[in-house]
Amino acid sequence: MTAVRELGAEFTRREVVPHLQRWEDDGAVPRELHAAAAQQGLLGVGFAAEVGGEGGDLLDTIDLQEGMLAAGASSGLMAALFTHGIALPHLAVTGDADLVDRFVRPTLAGETIGSLAVTEPGGGSDVAALRTTAVRDGDHYVVNGAKAFITSGSRADFVTTAVRTGGPGHGGISLLVVEKGTPGFTVDRVLAKTGWHCSDTADLGFADARVPVANLVGAEGTGFLQIAEQFVVERLALAVHAYGIAGRSLALTAQHCRERETFGKPLVANQVVRHTLVEMHRRVEVARTYVREVARRHVAGESVIAEACLAKQTACEAADVVTDRAVQLHGGTGYLHGTEVERHHRDARLLPIGGGSTEVLTDLAARLLGYTT
Repeated sequence: MTAVRELGAEFTRREVVPHLQRWEDDGAVPRELHAAAAQQGLLGVGFAAEVGGEGGDLLDTIDLQEGMLAAGASSGLMAALFTHGIALPHLAVTGDADLVDRFVRPTLAGETIGSLAVTEPGGGSDVAALRTTAVRDGDHYVVNGAKAFITSGSRADFVTTAVRTGGPGHGGISLLVVEKGTPGFTVDRVLAKTGWHCSDTADLGFADARVPVANLVGAEGTGFLQIAEQFVVERLALAVHAYGIAGRSLALTAQHCRERETFGKPLVANQVVRHTLVEMHRRVEVARTYVREVARRHVAGESVIAEACLAKQTACEAADVVTDRAVQLHGGTGYLHGTEVERHHRDARLLPIGGGSTEVLTDLAARLLGYTT
């Protein structure tokens, strides 16, 4: 076990597990948890020291996630606590000292919360067709439009927002940081969901919101490329969520099957139960091995866009099957609200949708792999 994995596991056991069900019921993670995670150095993993991070690469962030999920963190908790993982990378790589000082450093220090707003009502995964506009007016952009299903949207102090500053298509898209309190920027609706209960999700609105030009991330028209460059990391992160909660569900179920007795013997004494556990184990290990290999290739500089799509699908399918079997083998207990396997079962359903749906990513992989007419 790596040091960062153990650090994440210990933090989860101490700071997360005793409170997680309350946060699930409250519908949000407290800001104090961000500060505590920052103090332990967790938020800065994967970010360079030059921008306030702890250093490390994608493999280190995977170690951290694996440790936390194995110790009892939920996928929703990870999404809420580490939303900066999708909100900050675009800002951190620009080399813009002002953006780094105003947004990156405070967030990695646990003082502020950032979010990323790309998806729009009716737009789904078609990023190139987004309609939220940002029209230049002197030293400001005037932003109009709406965003949907935004993770940490109701708690965020700022939102890295995909906007259209140019013409149709991907070439007209830019990234703009919109700060909480900007007149015309509103949280229109906090969404209730099947799973990810402790991860607040919101619809956002922009009505003549005036945003300083200084909040532009990179050059105008480069937003789509910036978003696309981070898609591999986001999809692999969700894949880790998937096999992570599957592995945790397997561990809980194996323990339950050893302890639970029926007809005078433990459940695990039944061949059908043992074979089910082995199949669950196989799926977890296949997903974990493949996802980590794709991540290793990404860190090595290879182009793994198609492979990341397949890795996410492989892990999500594992989570779907394993969490379902976990509930089944727990019996009635597994169906009770507040039971950990029940939580993982609900959370697993979001993963084939978030970060690009399985159907969209499969079609993307088909094009990249040459399986087209």
